[in-house]
Amino acid sequence: MNKKIILISNTSWYLFNFRLNLMLHLQNLGYEVIAVAPPDDYSSRFAPLGIRFIAMPMDNKGTDPIKDSLLILRFVRLFLTLKPDCVLSYTPKCNIYASLAAGFLNIPIINNVSGLGTAFIKENVVTQIVTWLYTISLRKSAKIFFQNKDDLMLFIDKGLVNAKLTDLLPGSGVDVRHFTPAPQPVKKDRFAFLLVARMLKDKGIVEFVDAARSLKNQYPHIECQLLGFLDAKNPSVISLQEMQAWVDEGVVNYLGVSDTVIGFLRQADCVVLPSYYREGVPRSLLEAASVAKPIITTNAVGCREVVDDGVNGFLCEPRSVDDLKAKMEQMLLLPEAERIQMGLNGREKMLRQFDEQIVIDRYVEVIGQFHNSTF
Repeated sequence: MNKKIILISNTSWYLFNFRLNLMLHLQNLGYEVIAVAPPDDYSSRFAPLGIRFIAMPMDNKGTDPIKDSLLILRFVRLFLTLKPDCVLSYTPKCNIYASLAAGFLNIPIINNVSGLGTAFIKENVVTQIVTWLYTISLRKSAKIFFQNKDDLMLFIDKGLVNAKLTDLLPGSGVDVRHFTPAPQPVKKDRFAFLLVARMLKDKGIVEFVDAARSLKNQYPHIECQLLGFLDAKNPSVISLQEMQAWVDEGVVNYLGVSDTVIGFLRQADCVVLPSYYREGVPRSLLEAASVAKPIITTNAVGCREVVDDGVNGFLCEPRSVDDLKAKMEQMLLLPEAERIQMGLNGREKMLRQFDEQIVIDRYVEVIGQFHNSTF
């Protein structure tokens, strides 16, 4: 009978887009793989690949203690029914509540702290509650992966985790065999800055629009593009009305949502992410660098891991429209050969440090240790 591994996230979209190759690899090794998440448009895509999907209702953004208590009970019931040999957990709410359930049932759980989001941007009551929840939930984790050193040291310094159980991964990694540079140089008569992210204020969307507005007055041939979904449930969301106003003004082009991001990345001249959201390591930046595009991002947690300033892009100060505009102008005015070399430097960095296979191999190694002991 095959060993059973469950992967849990707060969206099916996340598991399909960020963890599919890990699931397929585990499947090829003989594990029975089960994806658990709230249902969305991506939920039906697992079955054709031989991966069982189980819908798990979850209030992703809510803080209702009654609903969250019920979520713990749903996880307990799920684990009792499926009897998994190991659970892989992603995203904050799953890391907390699935860990409590797994710990109660003595099921090995591997957590992945993929950024701390808005809760740790400033200290408040929510931060204190989340800190306490992490402390009690992660104490029985078998392994806790972090995506950047800042988050790792924060959790250790605050005593939220046992340092011996932690490890550092290169973000979620990037599939360097899929995200490759364009076969031929793209010839066009405009310079395109592209921002790929959920349309949240914390991602620096407003700062990007303000910088774009100022730059377009000086350089009418530039095009500033936004690609990503409008997350209506997030308090930091850019409204459809705001987005439409910017488009009508001619400041940005909103490209909507796409499953084929690689085409947009290859068409761009520079990828920008002025985020001050507490990122893990932004997947959009890894994908941009992997297709050999120079990057402008903030000197902030998670983002700065991807860019060696002046080598494969530029770092700017968080929340500073002036500095963002200056770095965008600097990139625009670079000789084309230097800009292309920046992109190639980024591609080399991805091959060396951020190949998704590094992440997969580390998971397999840790799971194998359980296989030889607790499995």
